[in-house]
Amino acid sequence: MPVFPFSTGWLHLGVGRGQAFSVGRNGSGQAASYPPTPEINPELTGSFGKASEPDKEWDLNCECKPPSQALDREILLVPRRGVSSAGGSTFVQSVGSHSSRTMAPPRNVVKIAVQKADAIPQLIQLDQAKPLATVLKEVCDAWNLPHSESYALKFADGHKRYITENNRMEIKNGSILCLSIAPDLEAQQVLGGLQSTSREGCYRALKNLVPLASDMTFAQEVISRDGLQRLSTIIENGDDLGEMLALGLMAFLELMEHGVVSWETLSMPFVRKVVSYVNMNLMDASVQPLALRLLESVTLGSPALGQLVKSEVPLDRLLVHLQVMNQQLQTKAMALLTALLQGASTAERKHMLDYLWQRNLRQFIYKNIIHSAAPMGDEMAHHLYVLQALTLGLLEPRMRTPLDPYSQEQREQLQALRQAAFEPEGESMGTGLSADRRRSLCVREFRKLGFSNSNPAQDLERVPPGLLALDNMLYFSRHAPSAYSRFVLENSSREDKHECPFAKSSIQLTVLLCELLHVGEPCSETAQDFSPMFFSQDHSFHELFCVAIQLLNKTWKEMRATQEDFDKVGGVEAARPQGGRLWKGVVNTGPTFGWSQVMQVVREQLARTLALKPTSLELFRTKVNALTYGEVLRLRQTERLHQEGTLAPPILELREKLKPELLGLIRQQRLLRLCEGMLFRKISSRRRQDKLWFCCLSPNHKVLQYGDVEEGANPPTLESLPEQLPVADIRALLMGKDCPHVREKGSGKQNKDLYELAFSISYDHGEEEAYLNFIAPSKRDFYLWTDGLSALLGSTMGSEQTRLDLEQLLTMETKLRLLELENVPIPEQPPPVPPPPTNFNFCYDFSIIEP
Repeated sequence: MPVFPFSTGWLHLGVGRGQAFSVGRNGSGQAASYPPTPEINPELTGSFGKASEPDKEWDLNCECKPPSQALDREILLVPRRGVSSAGGSTFVQSVGSHSSRTMAPPRNVVKIAVQKADAIPQLIQLDQAKPLATVLKEVCDAWNLPHSESYALKFADGHKRYITENNRMEIKNGSILCLSIAPDLEAQQVLGGLQSTSREGCYRALKNLVPLASDMTFAQEVISRDGLQRLSTIIENGDDLGEMLALGLMAFLELMEHGVVSWETLSMPFVRKVVSYVNMNLMDASVQPLALRLLESVTLGSPALGQLVKSEVPLDRLLVHLQVMNQQLQTKAMALLTALLQGASTAERKHMLDYLWQRNLRQFIYKNIIHSAAPMGDEMAHHLYVLQALTLGLLEPRMRTPLDPYSQEQREQLQALRQAAFEPEGESMGTGLSADRRRSLCVREFRKLGFSNSNPAQDLERVPPGLLALDNMLYFSRHAPSAYSRFVLENSSREDKHECPFAKSSIQLTVLLCELLHVGEPCSETAQDFSPMFFSQDHSFHELFCVAIQLLNKTWKEMRATQEDFDKVGGVEAARPQGGRLWKGVVNTGPTFGWSQVMQVVREQLARTLALKPTSLELFRTKVNALTYGEVLRLRQTERLHQEGTLAPPILELREKLKPELLGLIRQQRLLRLCEGMLFRKISSRRRQDKLWFCCLSPNHKVLQYGDVEEGANPPTLESLPEQLPVADIRALLMGKDCPHVREKGSGKQNKDLYELAFSISYDHGEEEAYLNFIAPSKRDFYLWTDGLSALLGSTMGSEQTRLDLEQLLTMETKLRLLELENVPIPEQPPPVPPPPTNFNFCYDFSIIEP
């Protein structure tokens, strides 16, 4: 047992790790007591009994009571030999302990530095339990500054935000703060400058306001003092159409972005004035992008003012802005254009798009934006995706409308489809035949066209694709008459079991194209997955159908398919229940069907080719025709071999032995990816933000560092990132619908992509739980970051990407290990061990010495 020297006074003796108590005696050795030791543990209390005999072994009981449990320890006070306890020293001997408790250092105290211009910085220990006003007074007193209420603390790095009671827990050990003027006084000074009669004073005030406006605390002070009204006056007056106006618009946007004031509160004269800046011919290059951005926010935030913007901003003016060689102006003009299209009704949207297409917008986008020498920005890619989605969305009413058998126009369209295939030009059907004979002939020809019912209208009652399938068939027959006649006549001359039904194929193919191109789905807030081919061709959907229907006929012949193969439902997509959803937002109200085996192959051909993003329809046609049925089978087999590998037990055993090492390699790669860092976009519930922030893991894997960055800037260094999150403070990793920023956006259809890309980190923020929210740029980045964070927290990496990477590494490593066994069949079972011999006389006896 440990023995500790004890002399007159108090001794701090450790009980377990982190706890302590004090032992003491007076000069006579008659008593010992236990005072509290708040510097170590303020909740630890105890008491000692009195010594029974001064010169003998003392038996004192110490009862220590931490908050969660009682702790009993016996202490023996043993006098030194030959020395009286009244006048000498004593040894303290620990006899026993029933339990111990670790004392954690106080978590509400952080060590920071506070700077001030022309003063020596202070190194202080900030007690987060103290009111911020008390801390501020202590800092001011150290510098002999009166009126501490006139000052405030700010972060010295990053955006230099004011520190309030709400965000003070973001202060970490090692943070650097600076002392500055209080936000209310700062706001008062800036607004006073804005009211200055001199241009120079107003200009200086705007220059000071712009960087401060991004701070929520300062913005609230400005807004509460009618700062927005003052800025709107400067913008409406338009005394200076150059840099001062640009600063005013920028400050106004920054203040409005906080969401304190609704966009609906803006006045119509103010909006008209901003519109006038967009419509001016000679305007400063920095003003019009900001004006367009403001009008985009107005359009998305206020339907009423959006109608005003739509009526005041001509489409021709937006086309002029799109044609300038200024990427920022092009992007903001496209943003306003898509906002106006999203706010319009279906009829208005169709009228607007028809006008824009007549004014050659599609050709300009294809030549000057998609094929521009400068790389396309993410925001422009998103707006092109929205434009494509809105244009394809015009097909939705036709897709949801079944054929009306009583409509004369639709009956004539069906007859035109039949006549284009079977009646030579200039001849009429059934000349000299009776009405019954003509009707019988018409029914037979509709059957040859591939309709399942004697009345073709019944085939087109299915929704989807409704009338959209009829539109596609008519477009093919009119714009590719030779290919149409060849398709129909070629299949009608085959044996019954080998003919490819044109109408039935067209109906299912139309459904397939609508699903692949997401027709009828709402626009995503973050997607950038537009197809360049869409802007290379008028009537791109119908043109794509013309290519796809000929591909289906070609694949049909390559597969030597029969009607059985077409009617047989494949295993990938089982028949959907009637009334079930074919895809998001589309309900099947007609007969049920699943993808046939032929349609599964065609679907794969189209999906693989569309994923390559061909830039023209001709290039798409070339690539998709090169992807034959045999090539699809080869790709399937290759992928299956990559995914499954061999199933021989020896190989499976080898793979199991290799897994831990390869999982460690994947874990190392994921952590390196976190150390490299990534840019994430900030997404709000009101509109798509164009602000970025960067997050990375420190090289020692101890801290996540993050902070806002400007778009187009180089990746920041670790030292420049203002925010830090210790890994030790992280509680859990949340994904999908469990994330708080996804729950706040609701469960609308448009948020499905956010569910798939969202993840959050919950961490200790003082005594509360806080979250760091992410929206990954892509599904791959989502997998890499969630895997890396799981590895960092010691959890299993369970993403699909980890499974694929592990499978690929296992396949490669297994093949390397088995190179010497190439072309050698590996048995399913190891060969049997032969039975032992009947005798062992064949063994050589080395003990016998040969002569």
